[in-house]
Amino acid sequence: MSTKKLHIVSLGCTKNLVDTEVMMGRLQSYELTHQSEDADVIIVNTCGFIDAAKEESLNTVLSLDAGRKEDSVLVMAGCLSERYKEELSKELSEVDIFTGVGDYDKIDELLAAKQSRFSDEVYLIDGAERVVTGSTYHAYVKLSEGCNQSCSFCAIPSFKGKLHSRTLESIAAEVEGLVKKGYYDFSFISQDSSSFLRDQGFKDGLVHLIKRIELIEGVRSARILYLYPTTTSMKLLETIAKSKTFHNYFDMPIQHIDDAMLKIMKRGAGREQTGKLLDYMRRLPESFVRTSFIVGHPGETEESFKTMCDYARDFGFDRINVFAYSDEEGTSAFERTDKVAPEIIAERAEILGAIAEEAKLASLQEMVGREITLVIDGESDEHEYLLSARDLRWAPEIDGEIYVNDNALDEELSFGVPYRAKITELVGGTLTATVTGHA
Repeated sequence: MSTKKLHIVSLGCTKNLVDTEVMMGRLQSYELTHQSEDADVIIVNTCGFIDAAKEESLNTVLSLDAGRKEDSVLVMAGCLSERYKEELSKELSEVDIFTGVGDYDKIDELLAAKQSRFSDEVYLIDGAERVVTGSTYHAYVKLSEGCNQSCSFCAIPSFKGKLHSRTLESIAAEVEGLVKKGYYDFSFISQDSSSFLRDQGFKDGLVHLIKRIELIEGVRSARILYLYPTTTSMKLLETIAKSKTFHNYFDMPIQHIDDAMLKIMKRGAGREQTGKLLDYMRRLPESFVRTSFIVGHPGETEESFKTMCDYARDFGFDRINVFAYSDEEGTSAFERTDKVAPEIIAERAEILGAIAEEAKLASLQEMVGREITLVIDGESDEHEYLLSARDLRWAPEIDGEIYVNDNALDEELSFGVPYRAKITELVGGTLTATVTGHA
């Protein structure tokens, strides 16, 4: 009897990717295939965050349905499925099984029963085996689900619910298991990482996390993604600064910097509080500071947009994500009448996008001549003689790649191994480096 084949697509954020990896862990009896038309089971783990993501999710489901073989099973899972479960279940007859954000570890049962299910609770990894994808040395680790913030533009709490943190020991056990499999670099993620353990009565949960992870032998490198201004304490930043395991890597999506806009966006912190945190991050040695801004939120004036542009240009961010405002039902911004015209939003996104690109190039240029620790991921797409690598501080995928074009060691370089390297040049928007030794 031949092994059944599985084609799985993970859309949206890295938190979704972790959930997809849990489903893959439950379906290891299937053979993975990149050819959806050969698959007996097709799973799309959808994103329901903003319009563009929703559209991509629906288009992916429909295009996979159009090419699938007879008697195959098409599963729609994740955030979009959860957010619009009633409408999609009625209108999307192409899908055989619907499931949301609570049953990733039951996917094998749902397939066996050919049954849709939406649990009341979000799924928290607790001992589930994952098939980590995309790397032999780096893994994402999810801290919590849901969010207690009430940002005006965000619908996530409406379908993910309030904050549900994992226990510290559950996370430590997962990291220990991954270390045994050879993973040594970790990115800790959630909707609002700096609120971790607040639902369990701990104000500075990330401080406890850092101290616990530092005890695990074999964890060489770590970073925390998605800090929130009102729940990030100076004690947390000082703990990261002292850590030998966690990089001075700070990803705080501040969304705006104009005080009036921060109030409209219900961010809970003004420019002074937010700026104080960012300034401290920036002053730390070898720090890397990433943020996100939203342009065109209802109520944004030319003046407030200019304030944001000036700050983005002057602060010295290493990376900036720019999002055009998306009008999401179920949010307080959706009800506002002072909407910004779509053409103005597009124009502002372009202006801020150009500033973001300048900031990135300035950050990269500053690295020329420095020695860093990097990891080689494989051959580059650019040329077979160029190797694609990443500064070990950087988060995978989002912060860019470095081309290794020279090797001072008298040996062949290995993938997934840390090396010392000297940054030699910035070519276009990409750094080149010479490997100088073992890290």
